[in-house]
Amino acid sequence: MATTTAAQQRAQAKVEYDAFLEECPSRDLLNRLSGKWVALVLAALGSDGPRRPDGECAGGPRAMRYSELSRMLAGVSQKMLTQTLRSLERDGLVTRAVVPTVPVTVTYELTDLGISLHHMVRGLKAWAETHMDDVIANRAAYDATTD
Repeated sequence: MATTTAAQQRAQAKVEYDAFLEECPSRDLLNRLSGKWVALVLAALGSDGPRRPDGECAGGPRAMRYSELSRMLAGVSQKMLTQTLRSLERDGLVTRAVVPTVPVTVTYELTDLGISLHHMVRGLKAWAETHMDDVIANRAAYDATTD
């Protein structure tokens, strides 16, 4: 029987992540990331600034204050935004920086891990905005056949 090093065991465990399996921890992560506010916060962080023709920000992700995020995400409650930011910080996708000014300044910024996800979420957001008319038409056609 061959022995394996700890690094080999970690590599093997990483290969074995499969969200289609009920016990896989990546399933919980996918569930969390698919929440409306998580996706919108990830898309919003760094979305201010000049736009390129593809709709992306020219400057890329940047730090944002809590109040900036709150204004940008119409309809989010203070409680939900706080919970969302805390969960993203816990997962290592966002960092929170407190600057001791009067009043205290708190900013949130994507980590490298968060930036890697930011690009995919922005793409999903762009797809939804581009194809919303198609989805609305398909819903109406479907509903017309099921009534």
